[in-house]
Amino acid sequence: MADEKREGGLSAPTRHPLNQHDPKFRDTADLNQELARVYDICHGCRRCVSLCNAFPVLFDLVDESPTMEVDGVAVADYQKVVDQCYLCDLCYMTKCPYVPPHEWNVDFPHLMLRAKIVNYENGNTKFRDRIITSTDLIGKVATLPVVNAAVNAANKNESLRGLLDKTMEIHKDARLPEYKRPTLRDTLQTTLNNADTATAASADDRVILFTTCYCNYNEPDLGDSLYKVLRHNGVSVEIMTREHCCGMPKLELGDLKSVDQLLQKNIPQLYEKVQQGWKIIAAVPSCVLMFKQELPLLYPDDERVQAVAKAFFDPFEYLQKLHKEGRFNTAFVNSLGSVSYHVACHQRVQNIGPKTRQILELIPGTSVKTIERCSGHDGTYGVKKESLVFANKIVQPVVKQIKQHGADYYGSDCPVAGRHIEHNLRDTENSQEHVHPLDLLCRAYGI
Repeated sequence: MADEKREGGLSAPTRHPLNQHDPKFRDTADLNQELARVYDICHGCRRCVSLCNAFPVLFDLVDESPTMEVDGVAVADYQKVVDQCYLCDLCYMTKCPYVPPHEWNVDFPHLMLRAKIVNYENGNTKFRDRIITSTDLIGKVATLPVVNAAVNAANKNESLRGLLDKTMEIHKDARLPEYKRPTLRDTLQTTLNNADTATAASADDRVILFTTCYCNYNEPDLGDSLYKVLRHNGVSVEIMTREHCCGMPKLELGDLKSVDQLLQKNIPQLYEKVQQGWKIIAAVPSCVLMFKQELPLLYPDDERVQAVAKAFFDPFEYLQKLHKEGRFNTAFVNSLGSVSYHVACHQRVQNIGPKTRQILELIPGTSVKTIERCSGHDGTYGVKKESLVFANKIVQPVVKQIKQHGADYYGSDCPVAGRHIEHNLRDTENSQEHVHPLDLLCRAYGI
Protein backbone atom coordinates (compact mmCIF):
# COMPACT_ATOMS: atom_id res chain seq x y z
CA MET A 1 0.00 0.00 0.00
CA ALA A 2 1.41 3.39 -0.99
CA ASP A 3 2.60 5.59 1.85
CA GLU A 4 0.16 8.37 1.04
CA LYS A 5 -2.77 5.95 1.54
CA ARG A 6 -1.76 5.06 5.08
CA GLU A 7 -3.28 6.49 8.24
CA GLY A 8 -0.84 9.30 8.81
CA GLY A 9 1.67 9.71 6.00
CA LEU A 10 5.40 9.28 6.63
CA SER A 11 6.57 11.15 3.53
CA ALA A 12 8.11 14.60 3.74
CA PRO A 13 5.49 17.37 3.51
CA THR A 14 4.85 18.69 0.01
CA ARG A 15 3.61 22.27 -0.26
CA HIS A 16 1.22 23.12 -3.08
CA PRO A 17 0.88 26.63 -4.56
CA LEU A 18 -1.80 28.73 -2.91
CA ASN A 19 -3.76 28.84 -6.19
CA GLN A 20 -5.31 32.21 -5.34
CA HIS A 21 -6.41 32.81 -8.94
CA ASP A 22 -8.75 29.80 -9.03
CA PRO A 23 -12.37 31.04 -9.30
CA LYS A 24 -13.30 28.76 -6.38
CA PHE A 25 -10.69 30.31 -4.11
CA ARG A 26 -12.96 33.21 -3.10
CA ASP A 27 -16.23 31.29 -3.25
CA THR A 28 -17.60 31.48 0.30
CA ALA A 29 -19.60 28.25 0.08
CA ASP A 30 -16.60 26.34 -1.23
CA LEU A 31 -14.38 27.87 1.46
CA ASN A 32 -16.77 26.92 4.25
CA GLN A 33 -17.03 23.40 2.89
CA GLU A 34 -13.25 23.05 2.98
CA LEU A 35 -13.08 24.57 6.47
CA ALA A 36 -15.62 22.03 7.68
CA ARG A 37 -13.68 19.18 6.07
CA VAL A 38 -10.35 20.17 7.62
CA TYR A 39 -11.89 21.09 10.98
CA ASP A 40 -13.41 17.60 11.12
CA ILE A 41 -10.03 15.98 10.47
CA CYS A 42 -8.41 18.17 13.14
CA HIS A 43 -11.21 17.34 15.59
CA GLY A 44 -10.54 13.62 15.12
CA CYS A 45 -6.82 14.02 15.64
CA ARG A 46 -6.14 16.89 18.09
CA ARG A 47 -2.34 16.51 17.97
CA CYS A 48 -1.88 20.27 17.55
CA VAL A 49 -3.82 21.37 20.64
CA SER A 50 -0.74 22.75 22.40
CA LEU A 51 0.67 24.78 19.50
CA CYS A 52 -1.48 27.91 19.57
CA ASN A 53 -4.97 29.11 20.47
CA ALA A 54 -6.58 28.27 17.11
CA PHE A 55 -6.96 24.60 17.96
CA PRO A 56 -8.32 25.01 21.50
CA VAL A 57 -10.89 27.44 20.09
CA LEU A 58 -11.87 24.91 17.42
CA PHE A 59 -12.10 22.01 19.84
CA ASP A 60 -14.12 24.05 22.35
CA LEU A 61 -16.57 24.98 19.59
CA VAL A 62 -16.96 21.32 18.71
CA ASP A 63 -17.19 20.04 22.28
CA GLU A 64 -19.75 22.67 23.23
CA SER A 65 -21.93 22.08 20.16
CA PRO A 66 -25.18 20.06 20.32
CA THR A 67 -23.68 17.17 18.34
CA MET A 68 -20.12 17.38 19.69
CA GLU A 69 -19.05 17.18 16.06
CA VAL A 70 -18.13 19.84 13.48
CA ASP A 71 -21.62 19.65 11.97
CA GLY A 72 -22.93 21.12 15.23
CA VAL A 73 -20.73 24.24 14.97
CA ALA A 74 -22.34 27.32 13.44
CA VAL A 75 -20.68 28.30 10.16
CA ALA A 76 -20.51 31.87 11.43
CA ASP A 77 -18.16 30.64 14.17
CA TYR A 78 -15.62 29.23 11.71
CA GLN A 79 -13.97 32.65 11.61
CA LYS A 80 -13.23 32.50 15.35
CA VAL A 81 -10.66 29.82 14.59
CA VAL A 82 -9.21 31.79 11.67
CA ASP A 83 -8.76 34.86 13.87
CA GLN A 84 -6.52 32.89 16.25
CA CYS A 85 -4.17 31.58 13.56
CA TYR A 86 -1.05 33.70 12.98
CA LEU A 87 0.46 31.37 10.37
CA CYS A 88 3.41 30.11 12.41
CA ASP A 89 3.25 26.99 10.17
CA LEU A 90 4.26 24.62 12.97
CA CYS A 91 1.16 22.44 12.64
CA TYR A 92 1.93 21.81 8.98
CA MET A 93 5.66 21.25 9.32
CA THR A 94 5.96 19.50 12.69
CA LYS A 95 2.69 17.91 13.81
CA CYS A 96 0.07 17.13 11.17
CA PRO A 97 0.24 13.58 9.75
CA TYR A 98 -2.24 14.41 6.99
CA VAL A 99 -0.33 17.00 4.98
CA PRO A 100 0.26 16.29 1.29
CA PRO A 101 1.20 13.88 -0.21
CA HIS A 102 -1.33 12.24 2.13
CA GLU A 103 -4.64 11.88 0.31
CA TRP A 104 -6.46 14.07 2.87
CA ASN A 105 -4.32 16.98 1.71
CA VAL A 106 -4.53 19.06 4.89
CA ASP A 107 -2.75 22.42 4.84
CA PHE A 108 -4.24 24.15 7.86
CA PRO A 109 -2.12 27.35 7.70
CA HIS A 110 -2.84 28.00 4.04
CA LEU A 111 -6.51 27.26 4.54
CA MET A 112 -6.50 29.85 7.31
CA LEU A 113 -4.68 32.21 4.92
CA ARG A 114 -7.36 31.63 2.28
CA ALA A 115 -10.04 32.50 4.85
CA LYS A 116 -8.11 35.63 5.86
CA ILE A 117 -7.88 36.72 2.23
CA VAL A 118 -11.61 36.26 1.69
CA ASN A 119 -12.34 38.04 4.96
CA TYR A 120 -10.09 40.95 3.99
CA GLU A 121 -11.51 41.30 0.50
CA ASN A 122 -15.03 41.27 1.91
CA GLY A 123 -14.12 44.34 3.96
CA ASN A 124 -14.20 42.62 7.36
CA THR A 125 -10.75 43.69 8.54
CA LYS A 126 -10.28 46.25 11.29
CA PHE A 127 -8.68 49.63 10.52
CA ARG A 128 -6.22 48.90 13.32
CA ASP A 129 -4.96 45.79 11.56
CA ARG A 130 -4.47 47.64 8.30
CA ILE A 131 -2.36 50.20 10.14
CA ILE A 132 -0.16 47.96 12.30
CA THR A 133 0.72 45.74 9.33
CA SER A 134 2.07 48.78 7.46
CA THR A 135 5.42 48.34 9.15
CA ASP A 136 7.48 50.25 6.60
CA LEU A 137 5.18 53.28 6.68
CA ILE A 138 5.04 53.33 10.49
CA GLY A 139 8.81 53.02 10.67
CA LYS A 140 9.44 55.89 8.27
CA VAL A 141 7.11 58.20 10.17
CA ALA A 142 8.24 57.11 13.64
CA THR A 143 11.92 57.73 12.85
CA LEU A 144 11.43 61.28 11.58
CA PRO A 145 13.15 64.02 13.61
CA VAL A 146 10.99 65.27 16.52
CA VAL A 147 8.35 62.64 15.73
CA ASN A 148 10.77 59.91 16.84
CA ALA A 149 11.11 61.21 20.40
CA ALA A 150 7.36 61.82 20.65
CA VAL A 151 6.46 58.29 19.51
CA ASN A 152 8.89 56.61 21.89
CA ALA A 153 7.69 58.77 24.79
CA ALA A 154 4.05 58.03 23.98
CA ASN A 155 4.71 54.28 23.93
CA LYS A 156 5.91 54.54 27.55
CA ASN A 157 3.19 56.91 28.78
CA GLU A 158 0.52 55.12 30.80
CA SER A 159 -2.25 57.61 29.98
CA LEU A 160 -1.53 57.63 26.25
CA ARG A 161 -1.29 53.84 26.20
CA GLY A 162 -4.69 53.70 27.87
CA LEU A 163 -6.08 55.95 25.13
CA LEU A 164 -4.48 53.78 22.46
CA ASP A 165 -6.07 50.75 24.12
CA LYS A 166 -9.53 52.30 23.91
CA THR A 167 -9.32 53.84 20.44
CA MET A 168 -7.13 51.38 18.49
CA GLU A 169 -7.40 48.29 20.67
CA ILE A 170 -3.64 48.06 21.11
CA HIS A 171 -3.33 46.47 24.55
CA LYS A 172 -2.05 48.92 27.13
CA ASP A 173 0.24 46.28 28.64
CA ALA A 174 1.73 45.07 25.35
CA ARG A 175 5.41 45.77 24.83
CA LEU A 176 5.79 48.10 21.84
CA PRO A 177 9.19 48.37 20.15
CA GLU A 178 11.26 51.52 20.35
CA TYR A 179 12.03 53.32 17.09
CA LYS A 180 15.69 54.19 16.57
CA ARG A 181 17.54 56.99 14.85
CA PRO A 182 19.67 56.69 12.80
CA THR A 183 18.14 53.71 11.03
CA LEU A 184 20.12 50.62 10.16
CA ARG A 185 20.16 51.52 6.47
CA ASP A 186 21.53 54.99 7.25
CA THR A 187 24.24 53.52 9.45
CA LEU A 188 25.19 50.78 7.02
CA GLN A 189 25.29 53.16 4.10
CA THR A 190 27.76 55.35 5.96
CA THR A 191 29.84 52.30 6.86
CA LEU A 192 29.80 51.02 3.28
CA ASN A 193 30.76 54.43 1.90
CA ASN A 194 33.83 54.42 4.14
CA ALA A 195 34.73 50.76 3.66
CA ASP A 196 37.20 49.13 1.32
CA THR A 197 35.32 48.62 -1.94
CA ALA A 198 37.24 45.49 -2.88
CA THR A 199 34.89 42.52 -3.24
CA ALA A 200 35.57 38.91 -2.34
CA ALA A 201 37.09 36.73 -5.02
CA SER A 202 34.24 34.20 -5.05
CA ALA A 203 30.65 35.06 -5.97
CA ASP A 204 29.60 32.87 -3.03
CA ASP A 205 31.16 35.42 -0.71
CA ARG A 206 29.06 38.36 -1.87
CA VAL A 207 25.92 39.06 0.12
CA ILE A 208 23.05 41.53 -0.10
CA LEU A 209 21.86 42.34 3.42
CA PHE A 210 18.07 42.71 3.34
CA THR A 211 17.74 44.93 6.39
CA THR A 212 14.00 44.26 7.12
CA CYS A 213 11.57 46.78 8.62
CA TYR A 214 12.19 45.64 12.17
CA CYS A 215 15.98 45.75 12.11
CA ASN A 216 16.01 48.98 10.11
CA TYR A 217 13.70 50.94 12.40
CA ASN A 218 13.63 49.08 15.72
CA GLU A 219 16.84 47.14 16.32
CA PRO A 220 19.58 48.48 14.04
CA ASP A 221 22.23 47.00 16.34
CA LEU A 222 21.08 43.52 15.31
CA GLY A 223 21.59 44.29 11.62
CA ASP A 224 24.96 45.77 12.48
CA SER A 225 25.91 42.55 14.28
CA LEU A 226 25.01 40.55 11.18
CA TYR A 227 27.12 42.88 9.06
CA LYS A 228 30.08 42.54 11.43
CA VAL A 229 29.84 38.73 11.51
CA LEU A 230 29.75 38.53 7.72
CA ARG A 231 32.71 40.88 7.29
CA HIS A 232 34.61 38.97 10.02
CA ASN A 233 34.18 35.94 7.80
CA GLY A 234 35.53 37.69 4.72
CA VAL A 235 32.15 38.21 3.08
CA SER A 236 31.55 41.28 0.93
CA VAL A 237 28.28 42.98 1.97
CA GLU A 238 26.02 45.47 0.24
CA ILE A 239 22.49 46.79 0.75
CA MET A 240 19.96 47.59 -1.95
CA THR A 241 19.60 51.20 -3.09
CA ARG A 242 15.95 50.95 -2.06
CA GLU A 243 14.24 48.34 0.08
CA HIS A 244 10.62 47.71 0.97
CA CYS A 245 8.77 45.49 3.44
CA CYS A 246 8.94 41.79 2.54
CA GLY A 247 5.12 41.63 2.70
CA MET A 248 4.70 39.06 5.46
CA PRO A 249 2.57 41.35 7.72
CA LYS A 250 0.23 42.07 4.81
CA LEU A 251 0.09 38.40 3.85
CA GLU A 252 -0.96 37.46 7.38
CA LEU A 253 -3.67 40.11 7.11
CA GLY A 254 -4.92 38.61 3.84
CA ASP A 255 -4.05 41.71 1.79
CA LEU A 256 -2.77 40.12 -1.42
CA LYS A 257 -2.91 43.40 -3.34
CA SER A 258 -0.31 44.95 -1.03
CA VAL A 259 1.77 41.76 -1.16
CA ASP A 260 1.85 42.00 -4.94
CA GLN A 261 2.77 45.69 -4.85
CA LEU A 262 5.67 45.00 -2.50
CA LEU A 263 6.81 42.09 -4.66
CA GLN A 264 6.91 44.34 -7.73
CA LYS A 265 9.15 46.75 -5.80
CA ASN A 266 11.52 44.20 -4.27
CA ILE A 267 11.87 41.26 -6.63
CA PRO A 268 13.17 42.97 -9.81
CA GLN A 269 16.17 44.56 -8.09
CA LEU A 270 16.88 41.47 -5.97
CA TYR A 271 16.65 39.27 -9.06
CA GLU A 272 19.18 41.49 -10.83
CA LYS A 273 21.64 40.98 -7.97
CA VAL A 274 21.00 37.23 -7.90
CA GLN A 275 21.79 37.06 -11.61
CA GLN A 276 25.14 38.68 -10.80
CA GLY A 277 25.90 35.92 -8.29
CA TRP A 278 24.92 37.62 -5.02
CA LYS A 279 23.29 35.77 -2.12
CA ILE A 280 20.70 37.48 0.11
CA ILE A 281 20.45 37.32 3.92
CA ALA A 282 17.98 38.80 6.41
CA ALA A 283 18.17 38.67 10.20
CA VAL A 284 14.41 38.19 10.74
CA PRO A 285 13.15 34.62 10.08
CA SER A 286 9.70 35.78 8.91
CA CYS A 287 11.26 37.87 6.15
CA VAL A 288 13.44 34.98 5.06
CA LEU A 289 10.43 32.63 5.03
CA MET A 290 8.43 35.12 2.97
CA PHE A 291 11.00 35.10 0.18
CA LYS A 292 11.94 31.41 0.48
CA GLN A 293 8.46 29.88 0.78
CA GLU A 294 5.41 32.12 0.68
CA LEU A 295 6.17 34.20 -2.40
CA PRO A 296 7.19 31.12 -4.43
CA LEU A 297 3.89 29.46 -3.48
CA LEU A 298 1.98 32.59 -4.46
CA TYR A 299 3.87 33.04 -7.73
CA PRO A 300 5.00 29.54 -8.77
CA ASP A 301 5.45 30.51 -12.42
CA ASP A 302 7.54 33.63 -11.84
CA GLU A 303 11.15 32.65 -12.49
CA ARG A 304 12.40 35.80 -10.77
CA VAL A 305 10.65 34.86 -7.53
CA GLN A 306 11.98 31.31 -7.70
CA ALA A 307 15.55 32.51 -8.35
CA VAL A 308 15.46 34.94 -5.43
CA ALA A 309 14.08 32.19 -3.18
CA LYS A 310 17.01 29.91 -3.99
CA ALA A 311 19.48 32.71 -3.22
CA PHE A 312 17.90 33.72 0.09
CA PHE A 313 19.53 32.48 3.31
CA ASP A 314 18.95 32.50 7.03
CA PRO A 315 22.12 34.00 8.63
CA PHE A 316 23.20 30.82 10.40
CA GLU A 317 22.27 28.70 7.39
CA TYR A 318 24.76 30.76 5.40
CA LEU A 319 27.42 30.57 8.12
CA GLN A 320 27.01 26.79 8.29
CA LYS A 321 27.47 26.71 4.51
CA LEU A 322 30.78 28.53 4.96
CA HIS A 323 31.73 26.08 7.71
CA LYS A 324 31.08 23.04 5.51
CA GLU A 325 33.28 24.63 2.86
CA GLY A 326 36.03 25.15 5.45
CA ARG A 327 35.77 28.92 5.24
CA PHE A 328 34.01 29.80 8.51
CA ASN A 329 36.12 31.80 10.97
CA THR A 330 36.41 29.77 14.19
CA ALA A 331 38.95 32.05 15.87
CA PHE A 332 36.77 32.74 18.90
CA VAL A 333 38.24 34.66 21.84
CA ASN A 334 35.39 34.29 24.36
CA SER A 335 33.27 31.35 25.49
CA LEU A 336 29.56 31.80 26.11
CA GLY A 337 29.02 29.19 28.81
CA SER A 338 25.45 27.90 28.70
CA VAL A 339 22.83 29.22 26.28
CA SER A 340 19.06 28.67 26.25
CA TYR A 341 18.18 28.95 22.58
CA HIS A 342 14.58 29.47 21.46
CA VAL A 343 14.02 28.17 17.93
CA ALA A 344 11.81 30.71 16.14
CA CYS A 345 8.81 29.14 14.36
CA HIS A 346 9.47 30.82 11.03
CA GLN A 347 13.05 29.59 11.09
CA ARG A 348 12.14 26.10 12.24
CA VAL A 349 9.68 25.58 9.37
CA GLN A 350 12.29 26.49 6.75
CA ASN A 351 13.57 22.90 7.02
CA ILE A 352 17.19 23.98 7.28
CA GLY A 353 17.96 22.11 10.48
CA PRO A 354 19.42 23.45 13.75
CA LYS A 355 21.99 25.70 12.08
CA THR A 356 22.08 28.33 14.84
CA ARG A 357 22.79 25.73 17.51
CA GLN A 358 25.43 24.06 15.35
CA ILE A 359 27.32 27.32 14.85
CA LEU A 360 27.10 28.38 18.51
CA GLU A 361 28.36 24.97 19.62
CA LEU A 362 31.55 25.54 17.62
CA ILE A 363 32.47 28.13 20.25
CA PRO A 364 34.75 26.50 22.87
CA GLY A 365 33.23 26.26 26.34
CA THR A 366 29.69 26.76 25.03
CA SER A 367 26.69 24.47 25.47
CA VAL A 368 23.30 25.10 23.88
CA LYS A 369 19.88 23.87 25.01
CA THR A 370 17.13 24.31 22.45
CA ILE A 371 13.52 25.27 23.17
CA GLU A 372 11.11 24.29 20.41
CA ARG A 373 7.91 26.02 21.48
CA CYS A 374 6.21 29.02 19.89
CA SER A 375 6.63 32.38 21.61
CA GLY A 376 3.07 33.36 20.66
CA HIS A 377 3.85 36.92 19.55
CA ASP A 378 3.81 36.97 15.75
CA GLY A 379 4.51 40.70 15.55
CA THR A 380 0.86 41.82 15.75
CA TYR A 381 -0.93 39.04 17.67
CA GLY A 382 1.06 39.93 20.77
CA VAL A 383 -0.04 43.58 20.81
CA LYS A 384 -3.76 43.34 20.08
CA LYS A 385 -6.19 43.93 22.91
CA GLU A 386 -8.11 40.72 22.24
CA SER A 387 -5.13 38.40 21.82
CA LEU A 388 -2.31 39.54 24.14
CA VAL A 389 -3.67 37.31 26.90
CA PHE A 390 -3.27 34.29 24.62
CA ALA A 391 0.17 35.39 23.41
CA ASN A 392 1.30 35.60 27.03
CA LYS A 393 -0.17 32.18 27.75
CA ILE A 394 1.48 30.54 24.74
CA VAL A 395 4.93 31.82 25.73
CA GLN A 396 4.81 30.43 29.26
CA PRO A 397 6.36 27.01 28.42
CA VAL A 398 9.30 28.90 26.89
CA VAL A 399 9.66 31.09 29.98
CA LYS A 400 9.46 28.02 32.21
CA GLN A 401 12.25 26.22 30.35
CA ILE A 402 14.51 29.28 30.41
CA LYS A 403 14.07 29.55 34.18
CA GLN A 404 14.75 25.83 34.59
CA HIS A 405 17.87 25.95 32.43
CA GLY A 406 19.32 28.88 34.36
CA ALA A 407 21.71 29.52 31.47
CA ASP A 408 24.20 32.36 31.16
CA TYR A 409 22.33 33.65 28.11
CA TYR A 410 19.01 33.10 26.38
CA GLY A 411 17.96 34.22 22.94
CA SER A 412 15.87 33.60 19.84
CA ASP A 413 16.53 33.96 16.12
CA CYS A 414 13.37 36.09 16.00
CA PRO A 415 14.07 39.43 17.71
CA VAL A 416 10.35 40.06 18.29
CA ALA A 417 9.97 36.65 19.94
CA GLY A 418 13.06 37.36 22.03
CA ARG A 419 11.63 40.62 23.36
CA HIS A 420 8.26 38.97 24.05
CA ILE A 421 10.00 36.22 26.02
CA GLU A 422 12.01 38.85 27.89
CA HIS A 423 8.85 40.83 28.71
CA ASN A 424 7.17 37.76 30.20
CA LEU A 425 10.32 36.55 31.95
CA ARG A 426 10.63 39.88 33.74
CA ASP A 427 7.12 39.40 35.07
CA THR A 428 8.63 36.51 37.06
CA GLU A 429 11.18 38.83 38.69
CA ASN A 430 13.94 37.67 36.36
CA SER A 431 15.74 40.70 34.93
CA GLN A 432 17.88 38.77 32.47
CA GLU A 433 17.83 40.27 28.97
CA HIS A 434 17.36 38.50 25.66
CA VAL A 435 20.56 38.35 23.57
CA HIS A 436 20.15 37.50 19.89
CA PRO A 437 22.37 34.62 18.64
CA LEU A 438 24.08 37.04 16.21
CA ASP A 439 24.99 39.29 19.14
CA LEU A 440 26.25 36.20 20.99
CA LEU A 441 28.45 35.38 18.03
CA CYS A 442 29.87 38.91 18.10
CA ARG A 443 30.68 38.47 21.80
CA ALA A 444 32.42 35.19 21.08
CA TYR A 445 34.46 36.82 18.32
CA GLY A 446 35.21 39.83 20.53
CA ILE A 447 33.95 42.27 17.87
